[in-house]
Amino acid sequence: MTSAGEYFQQAIRTLEQVEHSQAKVIQAAADLLVEAITGGKSLFSFGASHSFIITEEMVYRSGGLMLINPIYPHGMNLAVHPLTMTSRLERIAGLGRELLAASPARSGDSLIITSTSGRNHVVIDMALQATTMGIKTIGITSRAYSQGVASRHPSGKKLADLCDVVIDNGAPHGDAAVSIPGLPQKVGPLSTITGCAIANALVCEVIAKLVKAGIQPPIFMSANREGGDDWNAQRLAENKDRIFYL
Repeated sequence: MTSAGEYFQQAIRTLEQVEHSQAKVIQAAADLLVEAITGGKSLFSFGASHSFIITEEMVYRSGGLMLINPIYPHGMNLAVHPLTMTSRLERIAGLGRELLAASPARSGDSLIITSTSGRNHVVIDMALQATTMGIKTIGITSRAYSQGVASRHPSGKKLADLCDVVIDNGAPHGDAAVSIPGLPQKVGPLSTITGCAIANALVCEVIAKLVKAGIQPPIFMSANREGGDDWNAQRLAENKDRIFYL
């Protein structure tokens, strides 16, 4: 098998494992988000560096839920230069607390926090601040990775210790999954593929639960479809009180 083929096989196996092992947890996370929506509350999502890709996948996305608001990881996404700054800033004590406190998030809202290792200050401080503010949290992390490293936070806690619901993205310790003969470091990270799949599966479940409850959820239509712009503009206007990214 080629190394490319091995990566595809690793990704497929991990996605299947996540589908079966996390089914009940995804249901619990969906229930938490539905409760916030039906209660008139708002939804938020955060992740640093590549974990912010999971948030980006859920925001302003064709077929996606309009109500998910990004908390921008200033200096910790891939738009910053030098890119090594992302790793430095996510280790700054208290930054996650301030990012959440400065956001529009309020008591009763729900927050998705993604971090594959779950060990750095920014996500731990944000999860702690969320508890203080009365915000429910869903963590997307790798239990294998998190259990294999020490927390960098003085509390000794990791993201998985602090969230109301924790979804395991199934990524291995170190994230990379493919061995190359003659190379000590594995290649081919999995967390973005599994994280985006979890995010979209969660959104699908939330939407299905809302429809079952007789609630019409605001969904983005592709702007490249005829009528897409008008559809989106109307629903954005109808839900402007809970949308903060415009």
